[in-house]
Amino acid sequence: MVSSTSLAGLTVGADPSLRRQDDGRVLIGGSPLSVMRLSAAGASLVTRLLAGEPAPAGTSASHLLRRLLETGMVHPVPNATPFTLTDVTVVIPVHGTLHSELLDAIRGVAAIIVVDDASPQPIRVPAHNIHDVSTTVIHVGIQQGPAAARTIGAGRVATSITAFLDADCVPSDDWLEPLLGHFADPSVAVVAPRIVPTDPINDQPTRLARYEHIRSALDLGSRPARVRARSRVSFVPSAALVVRSDIVRTHHGFDHSMTVGEDVDFVWRVDESGHTVRYEPAATVAHRHRTTFRAWARRRFDYGTSAGPLARRHPGALTPLETSGWSIAVWALLATGHLVGAGAIFAGTAALLARKLESIDKPVPAALRLAAAGHLGAGRLLAQSIVRPWWPVTLLAAVFVPSRKFRAVLLGAALAPAVIDWIRERPPLDPVSYVAFRVADDVAYSTGVWVGAARARTIEPLVPDFTSWPKPSRYSVLRSFSRGESLPPI
Repeated sequence: MVSSTSLAGLTVGADPSLRRQDDGRVLIGGSPLSVMRLSAAGASLVTRLLAGEPAPAGTSASHLLRRLLETGMVHPVPNATPFTLTDVTVVIPVHGTLHSELLDAIRGVAAIIVVDDASPQPIRVPAHNIHDVSTTVIHVGIQQGPAAARTIGAGRVATSITAFLDADCVPSDDWLEPLLGHFADPSVAVVAPRIVPTDPINDQPTRLARYEHIRSALDLGSRPARVRARSRVSFVPSAALVVRSDIVRTHHGFDHSMTVGEDVDFVWRVDESGHTVRYEPAATVAHRHRTTFRAWARRRFDYGTSAGPLARRHPGALTPLETSGWSIAVWALLATGHLVGAGAIFAGTAALLARKLESIDKPVPAALRLAAAGHLGAGRLLAQSIVRPWWPVTLLAAVFVPSRKFRAVLLGAALAPAVIDWIRERPPLDPVSYVAFRVADDVAYSTGVWVGAARARTIEPLVPDFTSWPKPSRYSVLRSFSRGESLPPI
């Protein structure tokens, strides 16, 4: 675990989930959702931090700021950094084609290392790119996969920072500077930019291309995040990843035995070792998405197959649904028309939450908001799970359960997430196409999950985790146990 000191001068911004109560002495927010009680001095410090003041020196201030960063209630605003572009080496694994646009977009770094993973036609590049950056090609005789190629390239890096870029990417101008700013925090080991499409959505030639532009599996959104399994941003892809070079060596690079999901495994290993992984959408890297249906569906399937190996390596990190049994009961009663029973359970859970929040002023309104948000979120996750990843069970139920009402409820729940997303976001794609591609997306991915789980001989990626907030999840318990830490009191 990296020390919480050395945060003086850091500036932060609030996560949209953050709510302050009792004159700022109670904080609710982050991912997973947390409640933090502060002293008057701590509340005053948070007020100053959220107003844009840099963090003051001192152990107590750094300790509080570290807690805020760890819970995801606040996020760093990158500014000064101990590194410059000349401290960075870019490593590009490639099998097949290396587009000149990628090399031409890289400027100011110490070097570029291209790892040719046994391409059918050996990769040839000039000794320097157009920005006069030294470029070296390493030819691998037998194809070993992207994980091995990245690790081989990282072994030749002599700078403090390694930036991994896939061959089908093109970074934007000034993409590295916001990422390097995060390394002013000594705990930060990995930072990832936002992955965006190469072309505007109006230039996409097909409906599938437009859908992929809207819901790419690599695009993790416009909000910064602390990256951790079972949080709002649970992974970042290695399509573009900036890492402290000593961290790559310490963790022996990427797992060569994994043909997909090796980036998730690496990020989780770094996080579980006590370092910080951050997602910074202020920096962007364009990616050439797959836009033919066969290639697109195959890639979604491949992503799903990583669930089994990842579950083996990181127990508790993967679950299709994390919710409380009370939320399941509420939605089951609503689905069967028992509105009074559902309301009674909602009221009961709100009352239980109010007891847990009794140390704050006006706990009942806060408990009602949290209970409503929790049940609504559980309903969304439950509806998503009907198709992703439980669609085989859903299909069997639809075929063999004779009740028409049950089938109608099941169909409505299966389509609801996609329909609600379309209504809320109004993407430039007709609703029928959007919903159809969204269902196909989920089915392809979840088919991969079932295949990957079978290959790895584990059912963990298919088993829900029933836990009641604020109790920690199974993953949190296992993480704390493996690191010899005690869990915070509930």
